[in-house]
Amino acid sequence: MSSAVQAERIGFIGLGIMGQSMAGHILAAGYEVHVFSRTKEKAEALLEAGAIWHDTPASLARVCTVVITMVGYPHDVEAVYLGDDGLVPNMAPGGLVIDMTTSQPALARRIHAQAAGRGIAALDAPVSGGDVGARNATLAIMVGGDEAAYLRALPLFQVMGKSIALLGGAGAGQHTKMVNQIVIAGTIVGVAEALSYGAHAGLDLEKVLGVIGGGAAGGFQLNVLGKRMSEGDFAPGFFVHHFLKDMGIAASEAEAMGLDLRGLQTALHQFGRFAEQGGRECGTQGIFTLYQQQGRGAGPSADGDA
Repeated sequence: MSSAVQAERIGFIGLGIMGQSMAGHILAAGYEVHVFSRTKEKAEALLEAGAIWHDTPASLARVCTVVITMVGYPHDVEAVYLGDDGLVPNMAPGGLVIDMTTSQPALARRIHAQAAGRGIAALDAPVSGGDVGARNATLAIMVGGDEAAYLRALPLFQVMGKSIALLGGAGAGQHTKMVNQIVIAGTIVGVAEALSYGAHAGLDLEKVLGVIGGGAAGGFQLNVLGKRMSEGDFAPGFFVHHFLKDMGIAASEAEAMGLDLRGLQTALHQFGRFAEQGGRECGTQGIFTLYQQQGRGAGPSADGDA
């Protein structure tokens, strides 16, 4: 174990679908890992592997030199960082906090400023890659903040991801994630529409994916999530309600810039309809079912059988 690994005590807050894997990679790399989650049961596997439990973010912050968060919504981020029992009021000067939640650029800048006022470095470092990327440590990590803090965090990022970059100052990571989510919004709707067309045309979706997945249409949304659509697998790798949150942030930022992003608005509308029909807890690939309700009659089944 290197001296750098020995020196850092890592806190990890938020042990959902992705956070559990991310924290697990850090623990496996030899770091001392302290964890907190609103549901302790989610930490059981990590605790069995040697992680240390804390009952509050404040307790964790007091003993850790670096704290990573992967929580749900901007209001969760604000509470974890800036609340009385949060990280910034309770962490010692010289610490580093890294928010890997997809959140608001303005909140990232506010956390950076308040942390700096207490001698704490802060990075916003949202990720892309879903449950697969988290499990395989192949996440794309988009970082905003100061270079010195980025270089300190880089060894941690490298055990969680593959595509890692410092994009600018505080908030730049969140803005980059919005670019990512806008791309995904249009792409996932396009995949759902295309495969619905194929199913209603009587095609074998497995064969279709095998052909077009190796061409210009190929990519994660088609090759991974398209396959799940064809198999009727709508279990969450990334929850619809979290994607709606992300698209809402992107739409708000775009409006503030005076941008008219019709593709994003279409995706936001369609996912909103799907959520209203009970799809909030599905994976984003579940949007396929919204399109399968269309057409003459029931159409062929969504499992790829023509």
